[in-house]
Amino acid sequence: MDKWKNWEQKLIEAVDTEYSYRLEKRMEEPKTNPVLGYRTAGSKAELETGDILFEEMKRLGLSDVHKDKICVDSWDFHHAVLRYKDREGKEHEFQLGAYQTEFHTEGFQKFSMVYLGRGTAEQYENIDVTGKLVLIDINQREEWWINFPVYQAHLKGAAALIAVQDNGYGEIHNTALNAQDIAGPKEAAAFSISQADAAVLKADLALAAAEGHRAYGETTVLFDACSSVIRDQETFNIVGSIPGRETDSMILLSAHYDSYFTGFQDDNAAVAMMFGIARAILKTGYKPNKTLVFCALAAEEWGVVNSKYDWSAGAYEQVFTARPEWQGKVFADLNFELPAHAHGPKDGVRCTYEYASFMEEFVKRIDNIPTAYPEGLEVVYPIQTWSDDFSMAIAGIPSMVNEFSAGEFMETHYHSQFDNEQYYQEDVFRFHHELYGRLVLAIDRAAVVPLDFGRLFQAVKASVDPDMCGRTGAGEEELLKKLNRAGKLAEDLYDRVKAVNHRYGELLEADRENGQGEGTENDLRKLERCCREFNRRLLYIFRKEQDYFVRLNWHDEVLFPQEAAGSNLEAIYKALDCLRQGDAQGSLDAVYGIDNNRYAFQFDREVFRYFTEYVLNQPADRLKWGAGRIIRHENLFELVTDLKNAQETVGGHGADLKNEYERLLKVAGNQEQCYRDDIRYMEASVEKLIGQMEECLKVFDREVQFS
Repeated sequence: MDKWKNWEQKLIEAVDTEYSYRLEKRMEEPKTNPVLGYRTAGSKAELETGDILFEEMKRLGLSDVHKDKICVDSWDFHHAVLRYKDREGKEHEFQLGAYQTEFHTEGFQKFSMVYLGRGTAEQYENIDVTGKLVLIDINQREEWWINFPVYQAHLKGAAALIAVQDNGYGEIHNTALNAQDIAGPKEAAAFSISQADAAVLKADLALAAAEGHRAYGETTVLFDACSSVIRDQETFNIVGSIPGRETDSMILLSAHYDSYFTGFQDDNAAVAMMFGIARAILKTGYKPNKTLVFCALAAEEWGVVNSKYDWSAGAYEQVFTARPEWQGKVFADLNFELPAHAHGPKDGVRCTYEYASFMEEFVKRIDNIPTAYPEGLEVVYPIQTWSDDFSMAIAGIPSMVNEFSAGEFMETHYHSQFDNEQYYQEDVFRFHHELYGRLVLAIDRAAVVPLDFGRLFQAVKASVDPDMCGRTGAGEEELLKKLNRAGKLAEDLYDRVKAVNHRYGELLEADRENGQGEGTENDLRKLERCCREFNRRLLYIFRKEQDYFVRLNWHDEVLFPQEAAGSNLEAIYKALDCLRQGDAQGSLDAVYGIDNNRYAFQFDREVFRYFTEYVLNQPADRLKWGAGRIIRHENLFELVTDLKNAQETVGGHGADLKNEYERLLKVAGNQEQCYRDDIRYMEASVEKLIGQMEECLKVFDREVQFS
């Protein structure tokens, strides 16, 4: 297909990273905080940035440029400044970052401040923090979101919590501020301070504690902050397109335009790259077969008050409320995140299981990999919850994203003021323009969406643990038989998909060579028409696979339905063994691996309860993409409390733990039943998919005609 290679070469030649770079720098101009930046959900700065992108789409010559209105919770962080005179009389002024909470001082106010270490429940014992600022340390990468210590401080009457990052994120420099999700109620106020500025405060607080012979010290500061959260506000996703010959078939490109700080990599570069790809395609004169849709998404970083799933709100609203009709029409969503920096020695495209086969074939053709990736390019799957591609996938839109989550940049620069142009790598940026531009052309050459369902069935089969099935009495034999049957049907389907796409490519090549001759044109239109129902069925199966099999654990990791119960049982069986031996510490360590997380048990019962129940009992419109993905929970707070007491009493060994053993044995029974139920559920789900694939094959044999 030499002609298609020519189109790829034209696109590569049309890429202009200088254009993209200038656009991403323009995106830095609107800001809610005049010192630090911030372009947050529903804020004036986000709306202004949306206007810039709207006008730029029109200037480029995209068609049907419009704003899709969506409803989110808005956050406007204007400033947070702390003034402090140390014990030597030196005056300091610190710029603070913020979390998505409501707090207004109306100018500088005097506050007492105390330092309480990790801010856990035990550190509040015999300490009155009413109306005070509470300074704590937190590692949000290795521990958890900040919602637990923030709500703990709120329940104790604190005016606000101020967190200093203890590694985890923002490790590039001790002056780094960091921003992450709050995942809690807006009235529990929180801000962030750098390690360097916190050290000044901690030094004086330590001296004050020593002088007062207390575990904590107290000092006085002046604090001026303005942070506003308002529920149910409107913002806009910005959409433009390059019309294709098939109006009911689309390829979607997406990236989010909200940001913390200036957001050079996250996600200005991604938005600018999406525009750069659109510009390059337009410049080549390429006429796509499918409509290419470019969507700049709002409210990715945050957009929902008091939800565990408070990010990716803009994408979720786009495909579930603003444009639900995209479901069943979009061949693929190419989502972009932080694409102008190499996040490791190997580059990756992360996609859904079903797109992996197609992507692996595509990647084999890529040979212009920059030196920034000495280990080359790979395909990884499945997708994660980190970015907007997850919301797209569960809506039935096969999605992918450039791999970004595992590199050093995430620990050092991510969500800090050090995410700036200093770490821009033009060769990486150019490569990603070319790579994903070529991928658009490759998908556009497909008559039917290139989904290989067999990859999913292989993964499901691998996730079934025969030992766990035997121990729980789950009886996996029938499930495995059905998975084998489903895998064979998936293979047959993908063979047909590849065959018809190969023929379509031949017709397209002939069409281009012959100057769109009438005969070839008629053959193309005929093949496109007869594939429509087949396409619809394929995308329907993909959507049902997401409904049936995509679940989350309490750490927001993607897993299959039975895996949560299986993981719980492994921890439970280990804990039971320790309890039989009177080993309180060993059993406690094992119990921490069940559902929630070790961190959650360090806070008061009310804090633990709050952040459990708001997942299980909130309406779907607050949980968004997380709704129904966690369906069970074992509340072990009392058990953990008793084990802690036993550990403290006897040093962890030789305790009488019969009561704890009996209680955990009941939990084991519950989880074993859950595991059996999940295996039966998966068996029934695979059976449904078998029926859907059989119908899909009949549709192909009946309607898809090509030679």
